[in-house]
Amino acid sequence: MIDKAIFENKVAAYYTLGCKLNFAETSAIGKTLAEQGIRKVRNGEKADICIINTCSVTELADKKCRQAIRRIEKQHPDAFVVVTGCYAQLKPEEAARIEGVDLVLGAEQKMDILHYLHHLDKQADKAAIVASRTKDIRTFSPSCSSGDRTRHFLKVQDGCDYLCSYCTIPFARGRSRNGSIASMVAQAGEVAGEGGKEIVLTGVNIGDFGKSTGETFLDLIRALDEVEGIARYRISSIEPNLLTDEAIGFVAASKRFAPHFHIPLQSGSDTILKLMRRKYDTALFRHKIERIKAAMPQAFIGVDVIVGTRGETGELFDEARRFIEDLDISQLHVFTYSERPGTQALKIAHTVDAKTKQARSQQLLDISDGKWRHFYERHIGQPAQVLFEHARKGDNMYGFTENYIKVETPYDTALTNEVRKVVLAGWNEDRTALTARLTGYDDVE
Repeated sequence: MIDKAIFENKVAAYYTLGCKLNFAETSAIGKTLAEQGIRKVRNGEKADICIINTCSVTELADKKCRQAIRRIEKQHPDAFVVVTGCYAQLKPEEAARIEGVDLVLGAEQKMDILHYLHHLDKQADKAAIVASRTKDIRTFSPSCSSGDRTRHFLKVQDGCDYLCSYCTIPFARGRSRNGSIASMVAQAGEVAGEGGKEIVLTGVNIGDFGKSTGETFLDLIRALDEVEGIARYRISSIEPNLLTDEAIGFVAASKRFAPHFHIPLQSGSDTILKLMRRKYDTALFRHKIERIKAAMPQAFIGVDVIVGTRGETGELFDEARRFIEDLDISQLHVFTYSERPGTQALKIAHTVDAKTKQARSQQLLDISDGKWRHFYERHIGQPAQVLFEHARKGDNMYGFTENYIKVETPYDTALTNEVRKVVLAGWNEDRTALTARLTGYDDVE
């Protein structure tokens, strides 16, 4: 039994590093604590509990986690500090050694956080508690973010059965697993009931949805498309070999799914893809891009690329760069390869020095910038539907079109969390977004 008296008058601060999946899980933790009467900390207020949900996708991510933990502990010096997430799962002892950390929770422990918070009777000289964990992570914990975001992130899947040579995420997240379609539809209905307009489907490998329940990703999106009250869904990162032609066709004809795709390529060289142990080649990837553009010419396509992996010679990088330049995509997300302990990539002999990695990364970032600007400019003067968010700076507020074009307009409180019809008028002053001319104040059906 949990003594609820220990939670009386407590306030908590929440910090999330990394992916959209982490945002969904942090929100679920916050909801659990709120049900016990633990209030979210206000600006300038000192927290009694700090929840830090971490990332470990790269060495840089690990470094940012350590820095964030130290910074947060200084901001809330008397708080009970809980570190969870992928960094906590992969390097629990290292996390526990950081000054101020009181509790380290792994992948299966974090959603049962109340069980561990009986340690709130913190003593200054007490060593951090590292919760026991298993390497065989099997539990699927439903999560859906809300909080201050207009968009909600719905966790539909967790874990990964792929063993890419550079990646530690399967060790941090466990095997592929998911909830049922019925549970996902119910959560989407709750979002609609709370006034949410947009849901992003998230997970580690969402195209693998259904392994736990005998369902499919296509079944899932068909069911979600019928949930009344949701204006749009977005599909987060999905493997190209799991993005079926049928799913592409369904999105093109659906009522609520946005023409917006995020597809990891990782390299435009088939030789490197084999070294990475990816499950597709460049021919399949090109087919998926062409299929999307044939069905939805206006679709936004973001693509992940890793630069400087082991085995990436200058010739192979040039091959990859040429392939990427020729793709009809909208933006690149460029990641610099970093060595991850325990991965098979460490057995590949050829390494790339830091200076070369930086130069190659910049080449791809330049390509990305050109493609992104060209995509935006093609839409100037075109009608669109924008879901407006809260103001972020000055007197302006922002929103995104269905195909993920960022839009700026003068602040109007009536627009917040509303979908409006606009005409995309042109670039804003700093060329980070397009301006919008409103065509009416009726909600888009």
